[in-house]
Amino acid sequence: MKLKVFTVVLSLAVMLSTQSCKHSEKSSTTGWHYNETEWGGFEKLDYEDQITGPNLVFIEGGNFTMGQVQEDVPYDWNNIPRKVTVSSFYMDETEVSNIAYREYIYWLSRVYGTNYPEEVHKALPDTLVWRDELTYNEPFVETYFRHPNYDDYPVVGVNWLQATDYCKWRTDRVNEMILIERGVLNNNNEQMDSDNFTTKTYLSGLYQGSVNKNLPDLKTGGERPVRFEDGILLPDYRLPTEAEWEYAALALVGNNALSGDEVISQRKIYPWNGFSARYRKHDKHQGDFLANFKRGAGDYMGIAGALNDAAHIPAPVKSFYPNDFGLYNMAGNVSEWTADVYRPLTNETLFDEESHDLNPYRGNVFKQVLRDENGQPVKDSLGRLKYFVPDDTTAARRENYKRNYLKNFNDGDGEDIKYAYGKSTLISDKSRVIKGGSWADRIYWMSPGTRRYKDEDKSSRTIGFRCAMTRTGTPKESGKPAGKMFKSRKRIKRKYD
Repeated sequence: MKLKVFTVVLSLAVMLSTQSCKHSEKSSTTGWHYNETEWGGFEKLDYEDQITGPNLVFIEGGNFTMGQVQEDVPYDWNNIPRKVTVSSFYMDETEVSNIAYREYIYWLSRVYGTNYPEEVHKALPDTLVWRDELTYNEPFVETYFRHPNYDDYPVVGVNWLQATDYCKWRTDRVNEMILIERGVLNNNNEQMDSDNFTTKTYLSGLYQGSVNKNLPDLKTGGERPVRFEDGILLPDYRLPTEAEWEYAALALVGNNALSGDEVISQRKIYPWNGFSARYRKHDKHQGDFLANFKRGAGDYMGIAGALNDAAHIPAPVKSFYPNDFGLYNMAGNVSEWTADVYRPLTNETLFDEESHDLNPYRGNVFKQVLRDENGQPVKDSLGRLKYFVPDDTTAARRENYKRNYLKNFNDGDGEDIKYAYGKSTLISDKSRVIKGGSWADRIYWMSPGTRRYKDEDKSSRTIGFRCAMTRTGTPKESGKPAGKMFKSRKRIKRKYD
């Protein structure tokens, strides 16, 4: 009987020991246990995937031919076709709307309005962009941004600098909400001036907030704030690069004829197939316009009883058909800011070296966090981390870059071409690329390959923006490796073999 009891106890002990080992993963290189305080508390997450932020759509990356696909009507010669690869990323389903931007203004007023009202004024759209010498658009000055009838219309009158600031603010609000929904922080409407949540000050330990319950600290057995390594907080919202914007607008994913065989059945001129801006399928929508643009001189929306795009100015952000990535108004409605500094010869100089055909971008300014004498990050009076551009001597010994300010890198300096604003050109380091046509443009500008520019501190009634976000990890949204290298090597016999 004693032997029988001992056998049962031993079996139970073995079972419990087995279960304990089963749930205790070990390092493949040291044999030490992960995720256990008694083994030092080094954490290895069972990480699922990057979540999709509000209003974002996943854009699976790939290569495409970037540049003009039609006649260069203005003869700018500023977009020579070349093949590039864009990494997977996320992009706003729609242009940023008036009500979304008013939420931003409201937050700024609530947090900074008492002591820093200039921060609110600096962010306000320029509603006077609706004025012209020989038009009567004065009602739009008063109503377009503020009236609820225009809540879902794209915000205009916002310059590049304001759009960039909005992206930063949106990053912080989304990440703050993630921490609230996970029960880490309590909602705190008492934030004011420098005492407000930003993603970077929170991760740097300079903002604590109203804590509900922090995460378990496996190193000490206590609790700790969320860290970057937890993968809980999202990357920054930002403006898309020119390459990302053009790739997303074309949405050639819908033209992949044989799935997995890298065969594009038809090259696009517009974000939709065909040579017309009308819906071609034989159903009740046949003949409908696919974008909001100016059909001809003085024709912004057709005639009464037969309005073609039914929009004399911008239309609501979810008007017309989305492209094959699910993005609305990637042609027409409003043109959109991108992150890039404009250069007409970017196509030639940027692609001289092979490394520049992956995620091409002009506009890098490499910064560092400002730290105090104790090595701690410093934040400003508005609660944001301070940054500075280091002297180029810090990059002199590097092989991958030698300068920290690269907006004008390899753009003709010291040669025949000089970008002297107001003397030999209207282009400067403040010039930013604008993509996509607007409600006031002819159909030529509906092609994603066209490009224009405007100074980053200027705005227009025809220009809005949408945000993008970097994709971490694999290029597939599932978080699992995909592609031919992970599939069977068995050859498929086709009818033309």
